[in-house]
Amino acid sequence: MNTNLLDLYSDYLLSSFSYTTATGLSNTLDGQISHDKITRFLSEETWTSKDLWKLVKKTVREVESDDGILIFDDTIEEKMYTDENDMIAWHFDHVFGRSVKGVNLLSCLYHVKDLNIPVQFELVKKTVEMTDKKTGKTVRKSAVTKNEMFRSMLGTCANTLCLLFSHIIADVWFSSNESMTYIHEELNKIFIIPIKSNRLIAFSKEDQQSGRFEQVGSTARELTSEPVQVFLQGLSFPVLLLKQVFINEDNSEGVLYLVTNDLTATKDEIISIYQKRWNIEEYHKSIKSNASFAKSPTKTVRTQSNHFFASIFSYLKFELLKKKTRLNHFALKSKLYLCAIRSSMNELTRLRQSRGWSA
Repeated sequence: MNTNLLDLYSDYLLSSFSYTTATGLSNTLDGQISHDKITRFLSEETWTSKDLWKLVKKTVREVESDDGILIFDDTIEEKMYTDENDMIAWHFDHVFGRSVKGVNLLSCLYHVKDLNIPVQFELVKKTVEMTDKKTGKTVRKSAVTKNEMFRSMLGTCANTLCLLFSHIIADVWFSSNESMTYIHEELNKIFIIPIKSNRLIAFSKEDQQSGRFEQVGSTARELTSEPVQVFLQGLSFPVLLLKQVFINEDNSEGVLYLVTNDLTATKDEIISIYQKRWNIEEYHKSIKSNASFAKSPTKTVRTQSNHFFASIFSYLKFELLKKKTRLNHFALKSKLYLCAIRSSMNELTRLRQSRGWSA
């Protein structure tokens, strides 16, 4: 990887307010680098999480701590007008409750000392073609599930990268029995993950052994605002269950059923740690709004993938600037926008004066 070109390209993604192209970057640099060189740079090799780690390792090692937290989640960026391929495919978006055509990014953030550092990512590729039994149409499917990707990324963080961390938090989609068992038994780490309201629980070991389970969302036993020890169907170890009631933006009431394998955790500890999951939502918003994640007209899977990689790296630049300037990502982007407007107005004034035009 040419890190000098990556540095230029990622700066371009942060500075741009429209579509980003090789020609656009070349023009920005007054032709000092040809657009062909930039295109070759994006096309030569596929950058992966291994390459991302090389870029972030120094920063991580400077700040990592035993109380670090790994935050996992995925996001979908709709790209309706881009040709479908193994990566730009139809993915179910739970936000809209339907499938959309676009890119599906699964990320792992390392949260420590108010920094959120992307250390792992996967772009979900649907490489397996199959026939939909209902419609008869050919559809695409990923060769691995997101929970399998989740566990693989966790194993890399713990065993390969040897990251220091205490907790793993994720969305409800990563609450499979296999994933919770892997975290508890293989990694010996603490998880805090919500479960769906139809998950089956038992309130005692005897009930579990006798198969007396009931749905968590419709149990006859009242769940108070304090954590209670339960047994999830399919898990060999007990967990703490906390029913968290909250108010949505539309004033409707929402409920989260949070589970953790830390049987000593208090209500306040569970809520406080899980609230840090919001950092990955801000990460998703920033790479889309500030780092030109979806603003590339690249056509091949490799150039598209590498553009998304550069967008993730761009996010890291803003995150480090946030620490130094105490400005959030959107405030930093606003400063760049104001500088761009001032520069444009100064250039307009110069052009008018050079032609003898007056106000």
